Amino acid sequence: MNTTRLAIIFIPLTLLLCGQITKQAQAQVHPPEKTMQKTDFPSGDAFKNVKITYKLIPGINNTWGYNILVNSRMTIHQPSIPGLPGNDGFKTKEGAEKVARLVIKKMKKGEMPPSIDVEEMKKLKAI
Repeated sequence: MNTTRLAIIFIPLTLLLCGQITKQAQAQVHPPEKTMQKTDFPSGDAFKNVKITYKLIPGINNTWGYNILVNSRMTIHQPSIPGLPGNDGFKTKEGAEKVARLVIKKMKKGEMPPSIDVEEMKKLKAI
């Protein structure tokens, strides 16, 4: 009779423990998805009556990037070439400057985000 009582106690405990182990293993294999934080861009009208400037910044491997400032406040920090893999910036200051000016032009026209593609940079001879 003692064996029956022990079995009644240990079988549910064993099942509970197995369930917890399984749950932990599944959590490691399939971690809960992280929700991506959405970036809210200002509307295009937000840049009509503001001062937008750029500042060229040195990048890694003797390259160049830029910051876009709205009313002297940094709004875009672009140390690398947009749309290309890697962390290197533009090979010349002139290339970074041409793209920074294009970004400002797009912002003033209301394009938000002011995306730049490879073809545009090639057309500017920035890359």
